[in-house]
Amino acid sequence: MTYQTLVYAVDGRVATITLDRPGRMNAINLEMPGEIADAVERANRDDAVHVIVLTGAGDGFCSGYDLKEFAEAAGERPGSQLGSAGAGDTRPWDPMADFFGMYEYTQHFMSLWRSYKPTIARVHGPAVAGGSDIALCCDLVIMAEEAVIGYPPARVWGCPTTAMWVYRLGAERAKRMLLTGDLVDGREAARLGLVLEAVPRAQLDARVAAVAARIAAVPKNQLMMQKMMVNQAYDAMGLANTQRFATLFDGITRHSPEGVWFKQRAEEVGFKQAVRERDGGAPIAPEASRSLAGWTVRKE
Repeated sequence: MTYQTLVYAVDGRVATITLDRPGRMNAINLEMPGEIADAVERANRDDAVHVIVLTGAGDGFCSGYDLKEFAEAAGERPGSQLGSAGAGDTRPWDPMADFFGMYEYTQHFMSLWRSYKPTIARVHGPAVAGGSDIALCCDLVIMAEEAVIGYPPARVWGCPTTAMWVYRLGAERAKRMLLTGDLVDGREAARLGLVLEAVPRAQLDARVAAVAARIAAVPKNQLMMQKMMVNQAYDAMGLANTQRFATLFDGITRHSPEGVWFKQRAEEVGFKQAVRERDGGAPIAPEASRSLAGWTVRKE
């Protein structure tokens, strides 16, 4: 396969997948999720490979879904991934068509989690929104202390479809992150237990290489058994059902009154300004919000 969004390379027992859209901070477009899954499958079928490292080109790991492509473009455009069937499409939003596309993306990202060979995310720069989904699907995450991670669309226009926050942090700390949409740096992420460890940026390559080399010395069958044993515990805790729930909610967040506001603002002023307004701390689209009391059905 010829990749458009990533670079795949093997050095000894280590395969490296590098997200390669540096001009857009490696933002996710329509092609990237499937290419990630293909590269993971390629590494799994290569008998020489024992461990996979995932990273990003340029200054960022991954800035999430490409809002230039998905939020700024005019029109609702429902019916596919991120509500993106085509410009000028005036059909009503189909929640199950949305789910079909986004759940497929989620499963592509989860190829990193399901991979028979261990996966390590090397996070040297921002891993935000959908980029945090990708990083947290890896078995181990090693961050630069200066890098940041978080899910700002939890404030408006998103729900993390992989739902890995709760499985890595537990309920209270996951709520802390998702009820605020805050970003935390590598030091805080490691303190919270969200990532394995954080090191100064200048030491990141050496640390990732050392961990990868340590894992790569282990027989593939041993790695596969240990990983499958741990992962089945998360399967038993309902990971798959949580992800279905989260993916359905992700579509709803993009079509709530506040989600429609965000999309309209992105079209009007550009996604960067819309994000600043969403994340600045002021009440978000209060004129768009409905009263929960107004939804109550009262019996006469």
